[in-house]
Amino acid sequence: MPTADEIFKDFREHSIAEFFKKNRQMLGYAGMVRSLVTVVHEYITNSLDACEEAGILPDINVKVGQIAENRYSVTVRDNGPGIPKKYIGKALAMILSGTKFHRHLQQRGQQGIGASGCTLFSQVTTGKPVHVKSYTSTAAFECNLSIDTIHNKPIVSNVIDIDRDGTGIVVEGEFAGVKYENSEHGILEYVKRTALANPQVQISFTDPLGKEYIFVRSSEKRSERPKATKPHPLGLSINDLLELAHTSESRKLSSFMIESLARTTPNKIEEMQKICSFDLGKDPKQLTWPEAEELVKAVQSVKWIAPDSASVTSIGADQIKIALRSILNPEFISVVERKPQVFKGGIPFVVEVGIAYGGGSGRQVEDTQMASIMRFANRVPLMFDSGSCAITEAVRGIQWKRYNLDIDTQPISVFVNISSVYIPYAGVGKEAIAQEDEIVDEIKLALMEAARSMQRYVRGRQIKSIEENKYKTIMRYTKQLATDLEELTSTDEKEIEERLEKLIAKHYPKLKQGEESAQGREGSSAA
Repeated sequence: MPTADEIFKDFREHSIAEFFKKNRQMLGYAGMVRSLVTVVHEYITNSLDACEEAGILPDINVKVGQIAENRYSVTVRDNGPGIPKKYIGKALAMILSGTKFHRHLQQRGQQGIGASGCTLFSQVTTGKPVHVKSYTSTAAFECNLSIDTIHNKPIVSNVIDIDRDGTGIVVEGEFAGVKYENSEHGILEYVKRTALANPQVQISFTDPLGKEYIFVRSSEKRSERPKATKPHPLGLSINDLLELAHTSESRKLSSFMIESLARTTPNKIEEMQKICSFDLGKDPKQLTWPEAEELVKAVQSVKWIAPDSASVTSIGADQIKIALRSILNPEFISVVERKPQVFKGGIPFVVEVGIAYGGGSGRQVEDTQMASIMRFANRVPLMFDSGSCAITEAVRGIQWKRYNLDIDTQPISVFVNISSVYIPYAGVGKEAIAQEDEIVDEIKLALMEAARSMQRYVRGRQIKSIEENKYKTIMRYTKQLATDLEELTSTDEKEIEERLEKLIAKHYPKLKQGEESAQGREGSSAA
């Protein structure tokens, strides 16, 4: 039998980069099509966040080129603020490093993994570094980036100063074990949906055949920047409270809570002091686990004002309508923006829903027109793992036929966006939202509200169609009836036909006017 010393002879420490090198499917690099979409997704979301934070209307250019079978190059350029030279390595080639994870602020990226994950993916599939050009307001340079996976440290090489060309970033990488596919899960669809959820963005995409697609900016309105806020007391676990307290510079626990937590006032401290068995005036660094547990229970027993929704910004109903009209050109749009709600006790989130009917809405599956469910989290399209997503669960949970809608046979696009400081993703790949009850219920309420408005339009459309069929059927027999009546009454056929048409027009005035207008347009076109 081996001894403990023998068993632990091979004991090693490993970096997070090594972990993701062996488990890259957790970052979304699973399947050839999905892996290539993930690369484009990570670079575009970084560009959008950077432009938004700098107050710049984003212009993003994406180019995908085929190098060999299952081997492609991806180049993404934006007009953002760029990245200073001293931060370039950590920003794009160091796992869990960045400007986002530590801030209580709504952003598309959250973990500081995305772009560094692309660098790692390029490195492990081709052995090549990623090439970067960065243009800031004061300088410009280019370099190669790779990762020391054993120590999770960036390797920056071939750094060269270059001439400035505006501001922004150009990232170019080569990736193997990937595949380009023009499908509902491909890059073109991802770019299209990004343009839908971000009407202030202009995106051009060039596919491997050299065909360029341009999604023109449909709104000049800059996105409202969310404000960083303090954590809400209701959202804190015992461990969270201990960590914050032990790193606080405040002398009293009460002062620490007022200064570090949202909605905490002296009156709230007094209420909690009556519940707690220990003095809230103690040094926060001396707070123990049992005391923190008692304090969390006290927090939960006190009534609090809801979290400040300034930390969350939605797309806006008007902006969604503009984007849907611009890209889908539907017959009718119904958009609903709900008021901010909270989940897990204290995290605010906002649900926005749009239903588009007709035009370019829906998707074609063989000979059948079906609905398309477009899922978004903080304006980022979610292209995969739809079966486990809260949005899909909510959409499938609606009894659509109650609203004269059928998502299996009608040309409908269902647009759902969730905005929050913290999106509860079901996995590290960030492609599905966990099925939190509060979130699923809120999506359902928004969908039902939008469906009621759509129901009125569809019902009116059906009634119009029935009336048109009746009108056409009657008009089809007018001439024959006039001929028969002439024989019976000896009245002129033409006179009878004219009187019949007047009688029909009296019962169907709108259809008669529409017919005359169409004939007028045809006449003017022929002229």
